[in-house]
Amino acid sequence: MKTDEFHFGMEHNLETNHHLPTIPEDVAQSLTQLDADAAGKLLIRIDTDLAMRALRLIGPRNAENILAVVPPADKERITAALPREVRTQWALNLTFPKGSVGHLMDPVWAVFSPNMTVRQTIEKLRKLVKREFITYGYVVDRKNQLIGVVVMRDLLFADPDITLSQVMVSEPFSLRADMPLMDAMRKVLTKHFPVYPVTDAGGVLVGLVRGNRLFEAQAIEISAQAGSMVGVEKEEKLSTPWPRSFKYRHPWLQLNLLTAFIAGAVVSLFQNTIDQVVILAAFLPVLAGQSGNSGCQALAVTIRGMTMREFEKGQARTLLTKEGLLGLLNGAIIGLVAGMAMFLLAKSQGNTLALPLGLIVLAAMTGSCVISGIFGAIVPITLRRLGADPATASSIFLTTATDVASMGLLLLLATLFLI
Repeated sequence: MKTDEFHFGMEHNLETNHHLPTIPEDVAQSLTQLDADAAGKLLIRIDTDLAMRALRLIGPRNAENILAVVPPADKERITAALPREVRTQWALNLTFPKGSVGHLMDPVWAVFSPNMTVRQTIEKLRKLVKREFITYGYVVDRKNQLIGVVVMRDLLFADPDITLSQVMVSEPFSLRADMPLMDAMRKVLTKHFPVYPVTDAGGVLVGLVRGNRLFEAQAIEISAQAGSMVGVEKEEKLSTPWPRSFKYRHPWLQLNLLTAFIAGAVVSLFQNTIDQVVILAAFLPVLAGQSGNSGCQALAVTIRGMTMREFEKGQARTLLTKEGLLGLLNGAIIGLVAGMAMFLLAKSQGNTLALPLGLIVLAAMTGSCVISGIFGAIVPITLRRLGADPATASSIFLTTATDVASMGLLLLLATLFLI
């Protein structure tokens, strides 16, 4: 079924209670494709056991977002059906920072002592695999610190009477629960394990995280940045009803209108200059567009660097210097072309100020690209220092700065040298 057909079909089914999914895997897929409110409606309309199984499939992070919008009575009914170990694990997950590995953890089911024999381990696994999906076995000491991992293939071919300490992989790879997702992705880039054990600062085994869930979480976060820069909320999906989408988007458009008035006010200050040199009006959008693109390039690189953890404290000055230099070089080259275009246009109209106009466009383009490049880096850095998401509506603030700088600089230079 096509994506748009699925969204509209599911919305209709939620209203009529017809043709709702009845298999945990289908419910899980629906929950991940719907926005939180629609997913919550689906969750409370299906059987409790089915809802519980679907939540386990989508993982604790997605489950947390959906359960947050479910009425308290329904939330209690569904979470009560979860195994006690799962409820305990999800409560522990909330103690770790958002955006960390700890928020994605599942319970560890196959936990063994190093003194257990292979025979005893297999007998225990026979019972576990009937109700849980087991990939690896984990060996811990008396303090519950992770000391080894047991691979099923090694367990299958080992002597039944030897202990796990002789079979396990010692000093296993693990992730820290408080580790940011991007740092975790870097660490597992060359591992490609289906499941990773997660430990706390003391090496105690506190959970597991599946590899696909790790990358899925970060992929969603990165994909949401493009929308955040122009005021689209991360919660909005294709399935979000139009009233809710309107509620998400409209406040940012009002803010954008306010900032546009600021740019308009700057232009109005030079109304007399425009009245006397009308040809300048033709180049105002040219400068605004080029400087805006230059700023967006700097903005995109800065936000990407922050996301990839490449941007560290103390690098702001270096970044601003680099973006200012790039703005100078790009602006000068683009300014030469734009200045030549202004000269030829003015010359064709018989304007005696053709050469000064061309030079003014060259200078204005160069200066505005320098300013926009610097602002493209300043905006996310400032938002981050204020404790906000660096991508949140950053494009709106940047557009205001570049419009004011480009159009204001062109009209100011024309006023100073031509009027």
